[in-house]
Amino acid sequence: MQEESRKEHWEHVYQTKGPEQVSWTQPVPQTSLNFIRGFNLPKNARIIDIGGGDSLLVDFLLLDGYTDITVLDISESALEKAKARLGEKHLLVTWIVSDITQFQPDGQFDLWHDRAAFHFLTTPKQIGTYLGLAEKTVSGFMVIGTFSESGPEKCSGLPIKQYSEEHLTEQFSNRFTKLNCINEIHTTPFKTTQSFSFCSFEKNRHLDT
Repeated sequence: MQEESRKEHWEHVYQTKGPEQVSWTQPVPQTSLNFIRGFNLPKNARIIDIGGGDSLLVDFLLLDGYTDITVLDISESALEKAKARLGEKHLLVTWIVSDITQFQPDGQFDLWHDRAAFHFLTTPKQIGTYLGLAEKTVSGFMVIGTFSESGPEKCSGLPIKQYSEEHLTEQFSNRFTKLNCINEIHTTPFKTTQSFSFCSFEKNRHLDT
């Protein structure tokens, strides 16, 4: 699917469906929070949530006292929903409308979080672009969550790429060291379940010296 078509797809999803009508909704993104809190980052750490949409992760990061948060999503409608939910607090967050494969960051990030964006990249070119961007942009840690090999083969009608712990680790092994991987069973708002692979990584800083 071309970038323009992907954008149109996600704009339609967020314009026509509420949180209770999409499978990825989490009242509390506990797995992501556990990983992030485990890094013991300073409160001024530069954090980016890739494909964050109207996820509640940003709400919890603000409650935890983080002061430099960026949320990126291909859908402007998704980000507008998040801003409306946060009210005036949305002014504390940087919002970026972009396809991740077209993203041009203005610097590096101490933490890169991605729950269920990476697995929508299904071609070698898309995956290579993402990996190259992460290698250049991440200075500290990454948290990546994808559908596992026993998870769904599609999401929101689009094909995805499933990852085992080993495959996910291999993708990032060039510039990152795996710290921890877990399997998460996510219960959707419609009471079905989805199996996720979640891994955390640390940048191999010696390669930049």
